[in-house]
Amino acid sequence: MNSRLLSLDFFRGLTIAAMIVVNDPGSWSYVYPPLRHAEWHGVTPTDLVFPFFLFIVGVSIVLALSKRKQTDSSIYFKIIKRSIIIFAIGLFLALFPNFDFENLRVAGVLQRIALVYLFGSIIYLNSTFIIQIWLGIILLILYWVFMTYIPFGDSVAGTLEPGNNFAAWVDQFITPGRMYQKTWDPEGFFSTIPAIASGISGMFCGHMLLNQSKDLKDKIILIFVAGFSAMCLGMLWDYSFPMNKHIWTSSYVLFSSGLAMLFLATCIWVIDLKKKTKAFHFGIVFGSNAIFAYVLHSMLWRLFQIPIFNEKGIQQNWMELGISSGIDPQMISLLWALFYTYFIYLIVKEMYKRKIFIKI
Repeated sequence: MNSRLLSLDFFRGLTIAAMIVVNDPGSWSYVYPPLRHAEWHGVTPTDLVFPFFLFIVGVSIVLALSKRKQTDSSIYFKIIKRSIIIFAIGLFLALFPNFDFENLRVAGVLQRIALVYLFGSIIYLNSTFIIQIWLGIILLILYWVFMTYIPFGDSVAGTLEPGNNFAAWVDQFITPGRMYQKTWDPEGFFSTIPAIASGISGMFCGHMLLNQSKDLKDKIILIFVAGFSAMCLGMLWDYSFPMNKHIWTSSYVLFSSGLAMLFLATCIWVIDLKKKTKAFHFGIVFGSNAIFAYVLHSMLWRLFQIPIFNEKGIQQNWMELGISSGIDPQMISLLWALFYTYFIYLIVKEMYKRKIFIKI
């Protein structure tokens, strides 16, 4: 495991590509159901993208910091600096392009990634493997207790309605009036607590991969068994604490982390053990500049909002033009998302060829 884990690069890159596809449909009015988030309780394939990335963050923390546990305070400075930069980029994207500071949304995807990376790194550097596992379990149980047994405001304990639950109540004190959904935020700060557990699940796999007493086949089997167990536990917990990406419920953490482990184990078996890399080059390229690709896609999409004129000289956007031609609008919307993702890929592919890797 001293060489670079290409399967992890592929997993990271595929996750970023999926983020771009689901974030940039041709029209939000025409999106296939699997490419939408669940309205509230429940899980769609789209709901798995973000927790998969946080899981990868956890794996990367262990692989990157495993040789630096006996270092001075400089490592903490680097961790804090990187976390602040990622958080600041998230704020910049929230402001871009209008820079409306009065209505700035403080929470966000990159902001959550920054916090999970920060706390995950500190936890890893100051605790043993067993303590990390127990801490992840405790975070999930504590979050479940707060969300289901602690009364808040004028509501009774256990209320899990949109904007009317314990997490939303806490976030309204932290960032009042600056949330994505006005009364709640899917990347709110209180629900970052179980999101840290998503990162810790990745740290668990990182420890498995660094285990020198087992060969790669045994590591794959261990990760697969752990993933299947976590997934089943999440499905059982769903009966009393429903899976919900918007409030990042504990059952959702276990279910998504379990699936992430199964997928990672499969990728390691195919890419690192069987050495079949050609078919997975797309993901490996994306994974080499993952955060840069995410930031780039968030900024460049406005350049593609170009008006089109039909044969009668009437201005239409390309979605309207496709619909008027009788093409399925959901297909047009998906094709646009795939085209835009491919455009971003061409940029990061050229960077990959030139060995340009932007490390934040």
